[in-house]
Amino acid sequence: MTFKPATWPRKLRSQEWFGGTSRDAIYHRGWMKNQGFPHDLFDGRPVIGILNTWSELTPCNAHLNDLAQRVKHGIYEAGGFPVEVPVFSTSESGFRPTAMMFRNLAAMAVEEAMRGQPMDGCVLMVGCDKTTPSLLMAAASTDLPSIVVTGGPMLNGYYRNERVGSGTHLWKFSEAVKAGEMSADDFLEAEASMSRSPGSCNTMGTASTMASMAEALGMALSGNAAIPAVDSRRRVMAQLTGRRIVQMVKDDLKPSDVMTRKAFENAIRTNGAIGGSTNAVVHLLAIAGRVGVDLTLDDWDALGRDVATIVNLMPSGKYLMEEFFYAGGLPVVLKRLGEAGLLNKDALTVAGETIWDQVKDVVNHNEDVILPLEKALTQHGGIAVLKGNLAPKGAVLKPSAASPHLLKHRGRAVVFEDIDDYKRKINDDALDIDESCVMVLKNCGPKGYPGMAEVGNMGLPPKVLKKGITDMVRISDARMSGTAYGTVVLHTSPEAAAGGPLAVVRDGDMIELDVEARRLHLDISDAELAARLAGWTPLQDQPASGYAWLHQTHVTGADTGADLDFLKGCRGAPVGKDSH
Repeated sequence: MTFKPATWPRKLRSQEWFGGTSRDAIYHRGWMKNQGFPHDLFDGRPVIGILNTWSELTPCNAHLNDLAQRVKHGIYEAGGFPVEVPVFSTSESGFRPTAMMFRNLAAMAVEEAMRGQPMDGCVLMVGCDKTTPSLLMAAASTDLPSIVVTGGPMLNGYYRNERVGSGTHLWKFSEAVKAGEMSADDFLEAEASMSRSPGSCNTMGTASTMASMAEALGMALSGNAAIPAVDSRRRVMAQLTGRRIVQMVKDDLKPSDVMTRKAFENAIRTNGAIGGSTNAVVHLLAIAGRVGVDLTLDDWDALGRDVATIVNLMPSGKYLMEEFFYAGGLPVVLKRLGEAGLLNKDALTVAGETIWDQVKDVVNHNEDVILPLEKALTQHGGIAVLKGNLAPKGAVLKPSAASPHLLKHRGRAVVFEDIDDYKRKINDDALDIDESCVMVLKNCGPKGYPGMAEVGNMGLPPKVLKKGITDMVRISDARMSGTAYGTVVLHTSPEAAAGGPLAVVRDGDMIELDVEARRLHLDISDAELAARLAGWTPLQDQPASGYAWLHQTHVTGADTGADLDFLKGCRGAPVGKDSH
Protein backbone atom coordinates (compact mmCIF):
# COMPACT_ATOMS: atom_id res chain seq x y z
CA MET A 1 0.00 0.00 0.00
CA THR A 2 1.61 3.26 -1.18
CA PHE A 3 -1.31 5.69 -0.89
CA LYS A 4 -0.54 9.04 0.73
CA PRO A 5 -3.57 11.15 1.79
CA ALA A 6 -3.84 14.63 0.29
CA THR A 7 -3.58 17.71 2.44
CA TRP A 8 -6.74 19.05 4.02
CA PRO A 9 -8.26 21.60 3.88
CA ARG A 10 -7.90 22.44 0.18
CA LYS A 11 -10.16 23.77 -2.57
CA LEU A 12 -12.44 21.08 -4.02
CA ARG A 13 -13.86 20.92 -7.54
CA SER A 14 -17.38 21.78 -6.29
CA GLN A 15 -16.08 25.24 -5.46
CA GLU A 16 -15.75 25.87 -9.22
CA TRP A 17 -19.53 26.04 -9.07
CA PHE A 18 -20.31 27.26 -5.57
CA GLY A 19 -17.32 29.25 -4.35
CA GLY A 20 -16.97 33.03 -4.30
CA THR A 21 -19.29 35.97 -5.04
CA SER A 22 -19.25 36.02 -8.83
CA ARG A 23 -22.43 36.05 -10.86
CA ASP A 24 -21.83 32.40 -11.81
CA ALA A 25 -21.35 31.27 -8.20
CA ILE A 26 -24.50 33.10 -7.10
CA TYR A 27 -26.34 31.56 -10.04
CA HIS A 28 -25.36 28.02 -8.99
CA ARG A 29 -25.91 28.53 -5.26
CA GLY A 30 -29.07 30.50 -5.68
CA TRP A 31 -30.92 27.84 -7.61
CA MET A 32 -29.79 25.16 -5.17
CA LYS A 33 -31.16 27.22 -2.28
CA ASN A 34 -34.73 26.92 -3.57
CA GLN A 35 -34.63 23.48 -1.88
CA GLY A 36 -33.95 25.07 1.49
CA PHE A 37 -30.21 24.39 1.75
CA PRO A 38 -28.53 26.72 4.30
CA HIS A 39 -25.78 29.00 2.97
CA ASP A 40 -23.03 27.35 5.01
CA LEU A 41 -23.43 24.05 3.11
CA PHE A 42 -21.65 25.80 0.22
CA ASP A 43 -18.61 26.77 2.30
CA GLY A 44 -16.15 24.36 0.69
CA ARG A 45 -17.09 21.14 2.47
CA PRO A 46 -17.19 17.97 0.31
CA VAL A 47 -20.24 17.76 -1.95
CA ILE A 48 -21.16 14.09 -2.25
CA GLY A 49 -23.29 12.80 -5.09
CA ILE A 50 -25.49 9.87 -4.05
CA LEU A 51 -25.89 8.16 -7.43
CA ASN A 52 -29.10 6.23 -6.98
CA THR A 53 -30.24 3.49 -9.38
CA TRP A 54 -33.62 3.25 -7.64
CA SER A 55 -36.49 2.35 -9.95
CA GLU A 56 -39.75 0.49 -9.53
CA LEU A 57 -38.95 -1.18 -12.85
CA THR A 58 -35.68 -2.40 -11.35
CA PRO A 59 -37.19 -4.56 -8.59
CA CYS A 60 -33.81 -5.44 -7.07
CA ASN A 61 -33.21 -1.73 -6.43
CA ALA A 62 -36.72 -0.59 -5.51
CA HIS A 63 -35.73 -0.14 -1.85
CA LEU A 64 -32.66 2.01 -2.49
CA ASN A 65 -34.44 5.28 -1.65
CA ASP A 66 -34.56 4.25 2.00
CA LEU A 67 -30.87 3.34 1.98
CA ALA A 68 -30.04 6.65 0.31
CA GLN A 69 -31.49 8.49 3.29
CA ARG A 70 -29.17 6.50 5.56
CA VAL A 71 -26.24 7.45 3.35
CA LYS A 72 -27.28 11.10 3.70
CA HIS A 73 -27.27 10.79 7.50
CA GLY A 74 -23.70 9.52 7.37
CA ILE A 75 -22.54 12.28 5.02
CA TYR A 76 -24.04 15.00 7.19
CA GLU A 77 -22.52 13.42 10.31
CA ALA A 78 -19.07 13.53 8.73
CA GLY A 79 -19.41 17.16 7.67
CA GLY A 80 -20.29 16.69 4.01
CA PHE A 81 -23.07 18.03 1.80
CA PRO A 82 -25.12 15.15 0.28
CA VAL A 83 -27.04 15.54 -2.98
CA GLU A 84 -29.09 12.63 -4.29
CA VAL A 85 -28.95 12.11 -8.06
CA PRO A 86 -31.14 9.56 -9.88
CA VAL A 87 -29.13 7.81 -12.58
CA PHE A 88 -29.78 5.32 -15.37
CA SER A 89 -31.05 2.04 -13.91
CA THR A 90 -30.64 -1.14 -15.97
CA SER A 91 -33.26 -3.65 -14.89
CA GLU A 92 -32.29 -7.27 -15.41
CA SER A 93 -35.86 -8.52 -15.28
CA GLY A 94 -37.46 -5.82 -17.43
CA PHE A 95 -35.15 -4.42 -20.09
CA ARG A 96 -35.46 -5.67 -23.66
CA PRO A 97 -33.74 -6.92 -25.68
CA THR A 98 -31.40 -7.37 -22.68
CA ALA A 99 -30.07 -5.22 -19.84
CA MET A 100 -26.54 -5.94 -21.05
CA MET A 101 -27.15 -3.87 -24.17
CA PHE A 102 -27.62 -0.84 -21.89
CA ARG A 103 -24.77 -1.41 -19.41
CA ASN A 104 -22.47 0.75 -21.51
CA LEU A 105 -25.16 3.42 -22.02
CA ALA A 106 -25.71 3.52 -18.26
CA ALA A 107 -21.97 3.84 -17.68
CA MET A 108 -21.77 6.72 -20.15
CA ALA A 109 -24.77 8.49 -18.64
CA VAL A 110 -23.49 8.14 -15.07
CA GLU A 111 -19.99 9.20 -16.10
CA GLU A 112 -21.34 12.41 -17.60
CA ALA A 113 -23.54 13.03 -14.55
CA MET A 114 -20.40 12.82 -12.41
CA ARG A 115 -18.20 14.78 -14.79
CA GLY A 116 -20.61 17.61 -15.53
CA GLN A 117 -21.97 18.35 -12.05
CA PRO A 118 -20.47 19.72 -8.79
CA MET A 119 -19.58 16.48 -7.05
CA ASP A 120 -16.37 15.94 -5.09
CA GLY A 121 -17.09 12.30 -4.37
CA CYS A 122 -19.77 9.74 -5.09
CA VAL A 123 -21.67 6.96 -3.35
CA LEU A 124 -22.65 4.32 -5.91
CA MET A 125 -26.09 2.96 -4.95
CA VAL A 126 -26.33 -0.38 -6.76
CA GLY A 127 -27.85 -3.85 -6.59
CA CYS A 128 -29.29 -5.32 -9.79
CA ASP A 129 -26.80 -7.08 -12.06
CA LYS A 130 -25.73 -4.33 -14.48
CA THR A 131 -26.08 -1.42 -12.06
CA THR A 132 -22.92 -2.43 -10.19
CA PRO A 133 -20.55 -2.68 -13.18
CA SER A 134 -22.04 0.33 -14.97
CA LEU A 135 -21.48 2.63 -11.99
CA LEU A 136 -18.03 1.19 -11.32
CA MET A 137 -17.14 1.75 -14.98
CA ALA A 138 -18.28 5.37 -14.69
CA ALA A 139 -16.32 5.88 -11.48
CA ALA A 140 -13.24 4.37 -13.09
CA SER A 141 -13.53 6.78 -16.02
CA THR A 142 -14.00 9.95 -13.95
CA ASP A 143 -11.67 8.86 -11.12
CA LEU A 144 -13.58 10.88 -8.54
CA PRO A 145 -13.45 9.42 -5.00
CA SER A 146 -16.21 6.78 -5.04
CA ILE A 147 -17.55 3.99 -2.86
CA VAL A 148 -20.14 1.27 -3.41
CA VAL A 149 -23.12 0.52 -1.21
CA THR A 150 -25.21 -2.44 -2.36
CA GLY A 151 -28.92 -2.92 -1.80
CA GLY A 152 -28.38 -6.50 -0.59
CA PRO A 153 -30.02 -9.83 -1.44
CA MET A 154 -33.58 -10.98 -0.84
CA LEU A 155 -34.48 -13.29 2.01
CA ASN A 156 -34.55 -17.02 1.30
CA GLY A 157 -37.47 -18.30 -0.70
CA TYR A 158 -39.36 -21.38 0.44
CA TYR A 159 -41.81 -23.57 -1.47
CA ARG A 160 -43.39 -26.52 0.37
CA ASN A 161 -40.49 -26.54 2.81
CA GLU A 162 -37.91 -26.52 0.01
CA ARG A 163 -35.34 -23.72 -0.03
CA VAL A 164 -35.95 -21.76 -3.25
CA GLY A 165 -33.20 -19.78 -4.93
CA SER A 166 -34.19 -16.89 -7.19
CA GLY A 167 -33.48 -17.75 -10.80
CA THR A 168 -32.00 -21.16 -10.06
CA HIS A 169 -35.35 -22.67 -9.16
CA LEU A 170 -37.08 -20.82 -11.98
CA TRP A 171 -34.91 -22.78 -14.43
CA LYS A 172 -35.35 -25.97 -12.41
CA PHE A 173 -39.14 -25.71 -12.11
CA SER A 174 -39.52 -24.70 -15.75
CA GLU A 175 -37.65 -27.80 -16.89
CA ALA A 176 -39.75 -29.92 -14.51
CA VAL A 177 -42.94 -28.62 -16.15
CA LYS A 178 -41.59 -29.51 -19.61
CA ALA A 179 -40.63 -32.96 -18.34
CA GLY A 180 -44.13 -33.53 -16.95
CA GLU A 181 -42.84 -33.68 -13.36
CA MET A 182 -44.55 -30.47 -12.17
CA SER A 183 -47.96 -29.04 -13.00
CA ALA A 184 -48.46 -25.55 -14.34
CA ASP A 185 -50.60 -24.72 -11.30
CA ASP A 186 -47.80 -25.79 -8.95
CA PHE A 187 -45.37 -23.66 -10.97
CA LEU A 188 -47.62 -20.64 -10.46
CA GLU A 189 -47.88 -21.41 -6.75
CA ALA A 190 -44.10 -21.58 -6.53
CA GLU A 191 -43.83 -18.15 -8.16
CA ALA A 192 -45.08 -16.49 -4.97
CA SER A 193 -42.24 -18.01 -2.95
CA MET A 194 -39.38 -16.87 -5.14
CA SER A 195 -39.21 -13.15 -4.32
CA ARG A 196 -40.65 -12.57 -0.87
CA SER A 197 -38.71 -9.48 0.21
CA PRO A 198 -36.95 -6.48 -1.32
CA GLY A 199 -33.47 -7.09 -2.65
CA SER A 200 -31.56 -8.76 -5.45
CA CYS A 201 -31.19 -12.48 -6.21
CA ASN A 202 -30.56 -14.57 -3.10
CA THR A 203 -28.38 -17.06 -4.99
CA MET A 204 -24.76 -16.49 -5.98
CA GLY A 205 -26.11 -15.00 -9.19
CA THR A 206 -24.68 -11.99 -10.95
CA ALA A 207 -26.01 -9.41 -8.47
CA SER A 208 -24.48 -11.17 -5.46
CA THR A 209 -21.34 -11.93 -7.47
CA MET A 210 -20.84 -8.31 -8.46
CA ALA A 211 -21.49 -7.15 -4.90
CA SER A 212 -18.73 -9.57 -3.90
CA MET A 213 -16.51 -8.29 -6.71
CA ALA A 214 -16.94 -4.69 -5.50
CA GLU A 215 -15.90 -5.76 -1.99
CA ALA A 216 -13.00 -7.89 -3.24
CA LEU A 217 -11.80 -4.99 -5.39
CA GLY A 218 -11.74 -2.87 -2.25
CA MET A 219 -14.46 -0.53 -3.53
CA ALA A 220 -16.96 -1.24 -0.72
CA LEU A 221 -16.66 -1.41 3.03
CA SER A 222 -15.84 -4.85 4.40
CA GLY A 223 -18.97 -7.00 4.80
CA ASN A 224 -21.08 -5.00 2.36
CA ALA A 225 -21.78 -7.79 -0.13
CA ALA A 226 -23.95 -10.24 1.80
CA ILE A 227 -26.15 -8.33 4.29
CA PRO A 228 -29.80 -9.06 3.39
CA ALA A 229 -31.72 -6.10 2.01
CA VAL A 230 -34.21 -6.06 4.90
CA ASP A 231 -31.68 -6.57 7.69
CA SER A 232 -31.17 -3.47 9.84
CA ARG A 233 -27.43 -3.92 9.39
CA ARG A 234 -27.86 -3.02 5.71
CA ARG A 235 -29.01 0.44 6.84
CA VAL A 236 -26.05 0.69 9.19
CA MET A 237 -23.72 -0.18 6.31
CA ALA A 238 -25.28 2.58 4.21
CA GLN A 239 -24.82 5.16 6.96
CA LEU A 240 -21.21 4.13 7.60
CA THR A 241 -20.56 4.36 3.86
CA GLY A 242 -21.88 7.93 3.90
CA ARG A 243 -19.47 8.81 6.67
CA ARG A 244 -16.55 7.18 4.91
CA ILE A 245 -16.92 8.93 1.53
CA VAL A 246 -16.43 12.33 3.15
CA GLN A 247 -13.02 11.30 4.49
CA MET A 248 -12.16 9.72 1.13
CA VAL A 249 -12.71 13.09 -0.54
CA LYS A 250 -10.54 14.83 2.07
CA ASP A 251 -7.82 12.23 1.48
CA ASP A 252 -8.38 12.25 -2.30
CA LEU A 253 -8.61 8.45 -2.28
CA LYS A 254 -9.67 7.61 -5.83
CA PRO A 255 -10.77 4.48 -7.77
CA SER A 256 -7.37 4.37 -9.49
CA ASP A 257 -5.73 4.07 -6.06
CA VAL A 258 -7.92 1.12 -5.14
CA MET A 259 -8.67 -0.73 -8.38
CA THR A 260 -5.11 -1.76 -9.14
CA ARG A 261 -3.82 -4.91 -10.82
CA LYS A 262 -3.53 -6.51 -7.38
CA ALA A 263 -7.18 -5.72 -6.65
CA PHE A 264 -8.37 -7.35 -9.88
CA GLU A 265 -6.30 -10.44 -9.11
CA ASN A 266 -8.02 -10.62 -5.72
CA ALA A 267 -11.43 -10.29 -7.37
CA ILE A 268 -10.77 -13.06 -9.91
CA ARG A 269 -9.67 -15.48 -7.18
CA THR A 270 -12.62 -14.47 -5.04
CA ASN A 271 -14.96 -15.26 -7.91
CA GLY A 272 -13.54 -18.76 -8.03
CA ALA A 273 -13.92 -19.25 -4.29
CA ILE A 274 -17.56 -18.12 -4.21
CA GLY A 275 -18.59 -19.98 -7.37
CA GLY A 276 -19.41 -16.61 -8.91
CA SER A 277 -21.19 -15.81 -12.13
CA THR A 278 -19.54 -16.03 -15.54
CA ASN A 279 -20.91 -12.51 -16.05
CA ALA A 280 -18.17 -11.26 -13.75
CA VAL A 281 -15.75 -11.95 -16.59
CA VAL A 282 -17.17 -9.38 -19.02
CA HIS A 283 -17.81 -6.86 -16.25
CA LEU A 284 -14.36 -6.96 -14.66
CA LEU A 285 -12.70 -6.82 -18.08
CA ALA A 286 -14.74 -3.70 -18.86
CA ILE A 287 -14.02 -2.04 -15.49
CA ALA A 288 -10.31 -2.82 -15.81
CA GLY A 289 -10.30 -1.30 -19.28
CA ARG A 290 -11.81 1.91 -17.92
CA VAL A 291 -9.33 2.24 -15.07
CA GLY A 292 -6.35 1.39 -17.27
CA VAL A 293 -5.43 -2.03 -15.84
CA ASP A 294 -4.31 -4.59 -18.43
CA LEU A 295 -6.57 -7.57 -17.72
CA THR A 296 -7.27 -10.41 -20.15
CA LEU A 297 -9.23 -13.62 -20.44
CA ASP A 298 -5.98 -15.50 -19.92
CA ASP A 299 -5.66 -13.84 -16.50
CA TRP A 300 -9.02 -15.30 -15.54
CA ASP A 301 -7.80 -18.79 -16.31
CA ALA A 302 -4.32 -18.41 -14.83
CA LEU A 303 -5.45 -16.78 -11.60
CA GLY A 304 -8.66 -18.71 -10.96
CA ARG A 305 -7.88 -22.20 -12.19
CA ASP A 306 -6.51 -23.57 -8.93
CA VAL A 307 -8.94 -21.77 -6.63
CA ALA A 308 -11.28 -24.12 -4.78
CA THR A 309 -14.98 -23.22 -4.66
CA ILE A 310 -15.69 -23.08 -0.93
CA VAL A 311 -19.00 -21.20 -0.79
CA ASN A 312 -21.82 -23.73 -0.72
CA LEU A 313 -24.48 -21.59 -2.40
CA MET A 314 -26.86 -22.13 -5.29
CA PRO A 315 -26.45 -22.60 -8.16
CA SER A 316 -23.27 -24.55 -7.36
CA GLY A 317 -24.29 -25.65 -3.83
CA LYS A 318 -27.35 -25.76 -1.57
CA TYR A 319 -27.57 -22.59 0.54
CA LEU A 320 -28.52 -18.97 -0.16
CA MET A 321 -27.20 -15.51 0.63
CA GLU A 322 -28.91 -15.33 4.02
CA GLU A 323 -26.87 -18.28 5.28
CA PHE A 324 -23.75 -16.82 3.66
CA PHE A 325 -24.18 -13.62 5.65
CA TYR A 326 -24.87 -15.45 8.91
CA ALA A 327 -21.73 -17.55 8.36
CA GLY A 328 -19.58 -14.43 8.09
CA GLY A 329 -19.93 -13.41 4.46
CA LEU A 330 -17.21 -12.44 2.05
CA PRO A 331 -14.65 -11.42 4.72
CA VAL A 332 -14.38 -15.09 5.72
CA VAL A 333 -13.74 -16.07 2.09
CA LEU A 334 -11.07 -13.39 1.75
CA LYS A 335 -9.43 -14.60 4.94
CA ARG A 336 -9.39 -18.18 3.60
CA LEU A 337 -7.77 -16.95 0.38
CA GLY A 338 -5.18 -15.05 2.40
CA GLU A 339 -4.36 -18.10 4.49
CA ALA A 340 -3.92 -20.12 1.29
CA GLY A 341 -1.54 -17.58 -0.21
CA LEU A 342 -4.10 -16.54 -2.83
CA LEU A 343 -4.74 -12.95 -1.73
CA ASN A 344 -2.71 -9.82 -2.37
CA LYS A 345 -2.88 -8.81 1.27
CA ASP A 346 -1.50 -5.33 0.76
CA ALA A 347 -4.20 -4.22 -1.71
CA LEU A 348 -5.74 -0.93 -0.61
CA THR A 349 -9.46 -0.57 0.13
CA VAL A 350 -11.80 2.42 0.33
CA ALA A 351 -11.53 2.14 4.11
CA GLY A 352 -7.95 3.36 3.79
CA GLU A 353 -6.66 0.03 5.10
CA THR A 354 -5.32 -3.04 3.36
CA ILE A 355 -7.73 -5.80 2.53
CA TRP A 356 -5.93 -8.15 4.93
CA ASP A 357 -6.27 -5.71 7.82
CA GLN A 358 -9.99 -5.76 7.13
CA VAL A 359 -10.45 -9.54 7.30
CA LYS A 360 -7.63 -11.16 9.26
CA ASP A 361 -9.61 -11.51 12.50
CA VAL A 362 -13.01 -12.61 11.17
CA VAL A 363 -14.60 -15.92 12.20
CA ASN A 364 -16.45 -18.53 10.15
CA HIS A 365 -19.70 -19.30 11.94
CA ASN A 366 -20.88 -22.13 9.67
CA GLU A 367 -18.41 -24.44 7.95
CA ASP A 368 -21.17 -26.11 5.96
CA VAL A 369 -21.83 -22.81 4.20
CA ILE A 370 -18.24 -21.59 3.86
CA LEU A 371 -16.39 -24.86 3.54
CA PRO A 372 -12.88 -25.82 4.60
CA LEU A 373 -10.58 -26.15 1.60
CA GLU A 374 -10.42 -29.93 1.95
CA LYS A 375 -14.23 -30.12 1.64
CA ALA A 376 -14.58 -27.68 -1.27
CA LEU A 377 -17.38 -28.14 -3.81
CA THR A 378 -14.64 -28.40 -6.40
CA GLN A 379 -10.89 -28.04 -6.02
CA HIS A 380 -10.63 -26.32 -9.40
CA GLY A 381 -13.36 -23.71 -9.51
CA GLY A 382 -13.07 -20.29 -11.05
CA ILE A 383 -13.75 -19.75 -14.72
CA ALA A 384 -12.32 -22.11 -17.34
CA VAL A 385 -11.18 -20.26 -20.46
CA LEU A 386 -11.42 -22.52 -23.50
CA LYS A 387 -9.71 -21.96 -26.83
CA GLY A 388 -9.49 -23.77 -30.15
CA ASN A 389 -10.61 -23.36 -33.73
CA LEU A 390 -14.19 -22.80 -32.56
CA ALA A 391 -13.17 -20.03 -30.14
CA PRO A 392 -9.87 -18.47 -31.27
CA LYS A 393 -10.27 -15.58 -28.82
CA GLY A 394 -11.72 -17.71 -26.05
CA ALA A 395 -14.91 -18.97 -24.48
CA VAL A 396 -15.77 -19.51 -20.82
CA LEU A 397 -17.32 -22.24 -18.69
CA LYS A 398 -18.07 -22.39 -14.96
CA PRO A 399 -16.81 -25.78 -13.68
CA SER A 400 -18.58 -25.58 -10.33
CA ALA A 401 -21.97 -25.41 -12.09
CA ALA A 402 -21.19 -28.08 -14.72
CA SER A 403 -21.71 -31.87 -14.75
CA PRO A 404 -18.38 -33.63 -14.20
CA HIS A 405 -19.13 -36.37 -16.74
CA LEU A 406 -19.58 -33.78 -19.49
CA LEU A 407 -16.37 -31.84 -18.93
CA LYS A 408 -14.74 -34.03 -21.56
CA HIS A 409 -17.20 -34.75 -24.34
CA ARG A 410 -17.45 -35.24 -28.09
CA GLY A 411 -20.83 -34.91 -29.71
CA ARG A 412 -22.85 -34.10 -32.81
CA ALA A 413 -23.84 -30.46 -33.24
CA VAL A 414 -27.50 -29.51 -33.27
CA VAL A 415 -27.50 -25.92 -34.49
CA PHE A 416 -29.86 -23.02 -33.81
CA GLU A 417 -29.10 -19.99 -35.97
CA ASP A 418 -30.50 -17.54 -33.42
CA ILE A 419 -32.79 -17.51 -30.40
CA ASP A 420 -35.93 -17.47 -32.54
CA ASP A 421 -34.74 -20.54 -34.42
CA TYR A 422 -34.16 -22.24 -31.07
CA LYS A 423 -37.67 -21.40 -29.86
CA ARG A 424 -39.20 -22.71 -33.08
CA LYS A 425 -37.42 -26.08 -32.90
CA ILE A 426 -36.74 -27.03 -29.30
CA ASN A 427 -40.15 -28.45 -28.35
CA ASP A 428 -40.60 -30.39 -31.59
CA ASP A 429 -40.33 -34.13 -30.98
CA ALA A 430 -39.13 -34.46 -34.56
CA LEU A 431 -35.93 -32.58 -33.69
CA ASP A 432 -33.00 -34.95 -34.29
CA ILE A 433 -31.33 -34.69 -30.90
CA ASP A 434 -30.38 -36.84 -27.94
CA GLU A 435 -28.39 -36.33 -24.76
CA SER A 436 -25.06 -37.03 -26.50
CA CYS A 437 -25.47 -34.09 -28.84
CA VAL A 438 -23.98 -30.62 -28.44
CA MET A 439 -26.50 -27.78 -28.64
CA VAL A 440 -25.09 -24.79 -30.54
CA LEU A 441 -26.73 -21.34 -30.44
CA LYS A 442 -25.46 -18.58 -32.74
CA ASN A 443 -25.93 -14.82 -33.11
CA CYS A 444 -26.51 -14.04 -29.46
CA GLY A 445 -23.29 -12.15 -28.69
CA PRO A 446 -22.70 -8.42 -28.12
CA LYS A 447 -23.53 -7.54 -31.74
CA GLY A 448 -25.76 -10.47 -32.49
CA TYR A 449 -28.71 -10.45 -30.09
CA PRO A 450 -28.02 -7.43 -29.90
CA GLY A 451 -26.49 -6.96 -26.46
CA MET A 452 -25.44 -10.51 -25.53
CA ALA A 453 -28.53 -11.80 -23.71
CA GLU A 454 -28.64 -14.46 -20.99
CA VAL A 455 -29.88 -17.23 -23.26
CA GLY A 456 -26.79 -19.45 -23.24
CA ASN A 457 -28.27 -21.92 -20.76
CA MET A 458 -30.72 -23.20 -23.35
CA GLY A 459 -33.48 -25.34 -21.94
CA LEU A 460 -33.19 -28.96 -23.01
CA PRO A 461 -35.70 -30.49 -25.43
CA PRO A 462 -38.68 -32.19 -23.71
CA LYS A 463 -37.87 -35.50 -25.42
CA VAL A 464 -34.55 -35.54 -23.55
CA LEU A 465 -35.92 -34.22 -20.26
CA LYS A 466 -38.53 -36.99 -20.18
CA LYS A 467 -35.68 -39.53 -20.16
CA GLY A 468 -34.47 -38.03 -16.86
CA ILE A 469 -31.57 -36.16 -18.44
CA THR A 470 -30.92 -32.78 -16.82
CA ASP A 471 -27.77 -31.54 -18.57
CA MET A 472 -26.19 -31.44 -22.00
CA VAL A 473 -23.24 -29.59 -23.45
CA ARG A 474 -24.41 -26.24 -24.78
CA ILE A 475 -22.26 -23.73 -26.69
CA SER A 476 -23.07 -20.15 -27.67
CA ASP A 477 -21.75 -16.61 -27.92
CA ALA A 478 -24.39 -15.57 -25.37
CA ARG A 479 -24.22 -15.17 -21.60
CA MET A 480 -26.15 -17.05 -18.96
CA SER A 481 -27.67 -15.88 -15.73
CA GLY A 482 -25.44 -16.22 -12.70
CA THR A 483 -28.31 -18.13 -11.13
CA ALA A 484 -28.16 -20.78 -13.86
CA TYR A 485 -26.27 -24.06 -13.98
CA GLY A 486 -25.13 -26.73 -16.40
CA THR A 487 -22.29 -27.61 -18.76
CA VAL A 488 -22.63 -24.41 -20.71
CA VAL A 489 -19.91 -22.85 -22.86
CA LEU A 490 -20.44 -19.10 -23.16
CA HIS A 491 -19.01 -15.90 -24.63
CA THR A 492 -17.54 -17.75 -27.63
CA SER A 493 -15.30 -15.21 -29.36
CA PRO A 494 -15.26 -13.94 -32.01
CA GLU A 495 -19.05 -14.07 -31.95
CA ALA A 496 -21.10 -15.38 -34.85
CA ALA A 497 -22.43 -11.95 -35.85
CA ALA A 498 -18.83 -10.76 -36.25
CA GLY A 499 -17.95 -13.69 -38.49
CA GLY A 500 -16.38 -15.93 -35.87
CA PRO A 501 -16.09 -19.70 -36.51
CA LEU A 502 -19.26 -20.28 -34.48
CA ALA A 503 -21.15 -18.69 -37.40
CA VAL A 504 -20.35 -21.59 -39.73
CA VAL A 505 -21.02 -24.61 -37.51
CA ARG A 506 -23.50 -26.95 -39.21
CA ASP A 507 -25.86 -29.64 -38.03
CA GLY A 508 -23.97 -32.90 -37.78
CA ASP A 509 -20.50 -31.42 -37.25
CA MET A 510 -18.64 -33.09 -34.41
CA ILE A 511 -17.46 -30.87 -31.56
CA GLU A 512 -14.94 -31.72 -28.86
CA LEU A 513 -14.99 -30.16 -25.40
CA ASP A 514 -12.08 -30.85 -23.04
CA VAL A 515 -12.20 -28.53 -20.03
CA GLU A 516 -9.06 -29.94 -18.42
CA ALA A 517 -7.12 -29.27 -21.62
CA ARG A 518 -8.99 -25.96 -22.07
CA ARG A 519 -9.91 -27.02 -25.60
CA LEU A 520 -12.98 -26.33 -27.76
CA HIS A 521 -12.63 -27.84 -31.21
CA LEU A 522 -14.76 -28.13 -34.33
CA ASP A 523 -13.82 -31.35 -36.11
CA ILE A 524 -13.40 -30.07 -39.64
CA SER A 525 -10.22 -29.33 -41.58
CA ASP A 526 -8.62 -25.91 -41.64
CA ALA A 527 -9.37 -25.70 -45.36
CA GLU A 528 -13.05 -26.51 -44.82
CA LEU A 529 -13.30 -23.93 -42.03
CA ALA A 530 -11.66 -21.27 -44.21
CA ALA A 531 -14.00 -22.05 -47.11
CA ARG A 532 -17.07 -21.79 -44.90
CA LEU A 533 -15.93 -18.49 -43.42
CA ALA A 534 -15.23 -17.10 -46.90
CA GLY A 535 -18.83 -17.79 -47.86
CA TRP A 536 -20.39 -16.41 -44.67
CA THR A 537 -22.78 -13.44 -44.68
CA PRO A 538 -24.24 -11.83 -41.54
CA LEU A 539 -27.89 -12.31 -40.55
CA GLN A 540 -28.27 -9.01 -38.72
CA ASP A 541 -29.24 -5.69 -40.25
CA GLN A 542 -27.29 -2.68 -39.01
CA PRO A 543 -29.49 -0.21 -37.06
CA ALA A 544 -29.82 3.16 -38.81
CA SER A 545 -29.62 5.47 -35.80
CA GLY A 546 -29.78 5.94 -32.05
CA TYR A 547 -28.01 4.06 -29.29
CA ALA A 548 -28.61 0.76 -31.10
CA TRP A 549 -26.46 2.07 -33.98
CA LEU A 550 -23.79 3.31 -31.56
CA HIS A 551 -23.75 -0.03 -29.75
CA GLN A 552 -23.60 -2.17 -32.86
CA THR A 553 -20.92 -0.02 -34.46
CA HIS A 554 -18.61 0.25 -31.49
CA VAL A 555 -19.18 -2.66 -29.09
CA THR A 556 -16.14 -4.88 -28.61
CA GLY A 557 -16.09 -8.65 -28.19
CA ALA A 558 -16.87 -10.48 -24.98
CA ASP A 559 -13.19 -11.37 -24.66
CA THR A 560 -12.40 -7.70 -23.97
CA GLY A 561 -15.46 -6.86 -21.85
CA ALA A 562 -18.05 -5.91 -24.50
CA ASP A 563 -17.44 -2.21 -23.81
CA LEU A 564 -17.61 0.50 -26.44
CA ASP A 565 -14.25 0.71 -28.19
CA PHE A 566 -13.85 4.48 -27.80
CA LEU A 567 -14.30 4.38 -24.00
CA LYS A 568 -11.48 2.03 -23.00
CA GLY A 569 -8.78 3.77 -21.02
CA CYS A 570 -10.61 7.11 -20.93
CA ARG A 571 -9.93 7.72 -17.23
CA GLY A 572 -9.12 11.22 -16.11
CA ALA A 573 -10.71 13.30 -18.89
CA PRO A 574 -10.97 16.95 -17.78
CA VAL A 575 -14.03 18.34 -16.05
CA GLY A 576 -16.19 20.39 -18.40
CA LYS A 577 -16.23 24.18 -18.01
CA ASP A 578 -19.28 25.98 -16.67
CA SER A 579 -21.20 27.57 -19.53
CA HIS A 580 -22.86 30.33 -17.51
